[in-house]
Formats: sequence, structure tokens, C-alpha cells
Amino acid sequence: MNLGLAGKRVIVTGAGRGIGKAICLCLAKEGAIIAAASRTAGDIEKLLGELGGEKEGHMGVAIDLEPDGAPEKFVNILKEGGFSPIDIVVHNLGGTLDIKDPFCSLSDWRRLYRFNFEIPVELNNILVPGMQTRKWGRVVHISSISAMENHGPVTYCAMKAALTAYSRSLGGVVAPDGVVISAVLPGAVFTEEGYWDITSKENPEHVKKFLTERQRIGRFGTTSEIGNYVTFLCSELASFNTGSIVPVDGGQGRGYFGQ
Repeated sequence: MNLGLAGKRVIVTGAGRGIGKAICLCLAKEGAIIAAASRTAGDIEKLLGELGGEKEGHMGVAIDLEPDGAPEKFVNILKEGGFSPIDIVVHNLGGTLDIKDPFCSLSDWRRLYRFNFEIPVELNNILVPGMQTRKWGRVVHISSISAMENHGPVTYCAMKAALTAYSRSLGGVVAPDGVVISAVLPGAVFTEEGYWDITSKENPEHVKKFLTERQRIGRFGTTSEIGNYVTFLCSELASFNTGSIVPVDGGQGRGYFGQ
């Protein structure tokens, strides 16, 4: 099956490890050319090695996208390196920032807003108009099952809910121009040195209880399972996925999704 991704230029944020890294590898297998962003230079270097490096056209940028103006700086770095135009953007950057108190300060709320929501919006404002002009583009936001149900801190749930609503709404705006915007909502995915990896070692009984009572599939998801689904949403075959909100959670969620 030809996904039509050969030669497409793709930005992936939060690409150094876990789901972001898997997305890069899955897309590259289909012939896409990757520009990976991560705060950690060592992770970027390792990823580029696995992708085949610059000789394959891939780029890696060690950059913190949280500071004001950093997303625009990132795009300019890519343009200066000849990585243009951008056909696809996968927004994987996000997380709790270890801010879990629902009564946290407004400054903490703003940090979470910036980290999970505003950075994707800023990058889209820069890149999506070009996709509209070229009449083709794909934007995939990595949200979370927490966007739809109460899984995790209130702060995190609220930000992912905003990102998901934005994906659904903006998807309809740009659909006539051949740009497909969607959101993937992963459930519990096992990542090296991630929450479930650490918890499996420190509290195996909690993990057993979670997998028995919450995961209908009876196991964690893998990063490649998310990566492969994102790859499909980036492809020619996803042309009818306008504003799609897709839970990929192994049956963890309990709600009904009418998107």
C-alpha cells in the first residue's frame, strides 16, 4: 500500500524519545524526510543516526520551544538549512511539567498552556497558510485520552481538551484547501524511563491492577502502534479525516466518541 509520503517534509516536535521518536522512524520508513525537534542534543544525535542522518535529508534541531519566539526561530533554522516547504507537522510536544495541583498559580497554568497548546498554535500559524496555498498538508496533534475523560491531573486534562477542540474546529476551516488536521488520543503507552516503566519497577501491583481493571486489551500500548497510526493520518489515504479525533488507547477510555 502506497501512503504517498515519499519525499514529504515533516516536522516532528518532542521527537527525541518515546512516541515522538517512534513517529519519526515510522514516517521515515515510508520515505518521508524528517526535521526532528527536541531539547536534548544527545537524543537528536541518536535519532538522526537511526534515521540515516543528513545524507538522507533528515535534520535535527536541539531547541527548547517553550520560550517566546522559539517556534519561529525553529522554522527559520529549517529554512536556512534548506528544509522547505513543510508538508506535514506532527505536534508531539506536551506533558504535565509535573504541575498537578488544580489550584496551582496562574503562572503555572500559563506554562502548561504554552507547553501543550500555544506552541502548536504558533507553529500552525506560521506553517499552515503555506499548506493552504499549495493545496496539500497534514497536521497531527498528539493529544491524550485525558482530553475526553478524567485521567490524570486537572491541569493536564484541561490543556489536552483545548488542543483536541482546536484540532476539530480548525480542521473544518482548512479542509477546503486540502489540509487535513486531526488529533490522536493515546492511552497508556509504555515508554522507556516513562511513568509506566518507573511504576512497573516501583509498584508492580498498581500496574497489574491498572492493566486488569482499566485496559481492556490487557497490556500497554507501544510507541510504534501510535507511530504507525500517525503515519496513516499524515498520508494521502487520510484525505477524508478532516478534524478527526481518534482515541488509540487499547480500550482504556469509557466514553463514546462521535467524531
